[in-house]
Amino acid sequence: MKLDRRQSEPEKLDLTAMIDMTFQLIAFFMILINFSEVDRSEDIELPLSELAKPPREAADHEMVLNLLPEGSVVYSSISFPRGDKLKPYFERKIRDAKREGKEPADIRIVIRAHEDTPTGKVQELMAECEKASLSNFALRVKERVLGAQ
Repeated sequence: MKLDRRQSEPEKLDLTAMIDMTFQLIAFFMILINFSEVDRSEDIELPLSELAKPPREAADHEMVLNLLPEGSVVYSSISFPRGDKLKPYFERKIRDAKREGKEPADIRIVIRAHEDTPTGKVQELMAECEKASLSNFALRVKERVLGAQ
């Protein structure tokens, strides 16, 4: 009795499904990334406050303006020497909100001013926003626990 010992070819593995699943997982985790970090400027050191309270609800439309001590404003990673240069961005945000049936008063302007920024610079920035009919403000600070140093 003679055994037939044919050399069998090794099986080829189809990796298509595994590669497809890998890309789906990458896409899933990219969606979960917290994009609120994008609006934060590394140059801003927020002041401490014991009275700071986080907003009760998230705004549908929000602009985060980072204000440096010398008065320059950083918005969307673009630096502006003064707040009056933001007018086209204010207008675009208002147009976007109106397309969704919102009014300029529904747009929250979040001001992240450096702890060494004079109050007058914050007021000037707020005045520029008000010229564009934006009057819903939130000031960001670091929350300090009562009694902690």
